[in-house]
Amino acid sequence: MAGKLVLCATPIGNLEDMPERTVRALKEADLIAAEDTRNSIRLLSHFDIHTPMTAYHENNRYDKGRELLERMKEGAVVALITDAGTPGISDPGEALVAMCCEAGIDVTAVPGPAACITALIISGLPTRRFVFEAFLPTDKKERRGILDSLKTETRTMIIYEAPHRLRKTLPELRDVFGGSRRIALCRELTKIHEEVQRTTLDGACRIYEEREPRGEYVLVIEGRNPEEAEAEKKQAWEALSVEEHLQRYLDQGLDRKEAMKAVARDRGVGKREIYRYLVDHGA
Repeated sequence: MAGKLVLCATPIGNLEDMPERTVRALKEADLIAAEDTRNSIRLLSHFDIHTPMTAYHENNRYDKGRELLERMKEGAVVALITDAGTPGISDPGEALVAMCCEAGIDVTAVPGPAACITALIISGLPTRRFVFEAFLPTDKKERRGILDSLKTETRTMIIYEAPHRLRKTLPELRDVFGGSRRIALCRELTKIHEEVQRTTLDGACRIYEEREPRGEYVLVIEGRNPEEAEAEKKQAWEALSVEEHLQRYLDQGLDRKEAMKAVARDRGVGKREIYRYLVDHGA
């Protein structure tokens, strides 16, 4: 009988947030796969958990993942924990889950703390629609590409950042989104020194010109105003002639009828109006 993988959420700072089900799942598992065994041993000791533990992290996620997969095929129950929070979110657990799903191994989860969701709900920014970007890449080209792709994002954005990189990241965000864009800087979540600074990107840059960043940060950034984005898009189309606008869609492979529909939609007019214009101008 095949075993299973259990994703176990652990506290992001406050041990009182440890789910009771996580304690039970870790005690009942045959093996615990931990991102950092040196860090996790303190957590296990605190809750009197003596289940064998093995390291599963970014550098061994595939080799160790295959080993864990074989154990589960033989019937073992493997509990996966990350350094803090919910495994599988911006950590190597994602790869192990994918391997298990492909192999037909049952995957279940004990839900609990997650820094990204905790920051979002206390940020004061819209929560209905959001996008999670985790840590931005350190590669300059890749980093710029992601920031450029977020420039027109209307959903609330969530980004993780380390304290030693915050002073570099904030001006980059200001350059992309503008200084008046709202941001909540959430640090040391659930810990004694938890703090949420609700300001603008201009304000955040000023704060950290004078203040030394401390603790891990979750940055929650306001999305672009949808009406403003739509108005700018419409203005860009209006800079083109109707013929040029139509040709853009034809070049993308749309047939003439669908292209006219798209032009009408972009310009906020009826399809018949576009049709009449093109007939009148012999296009």
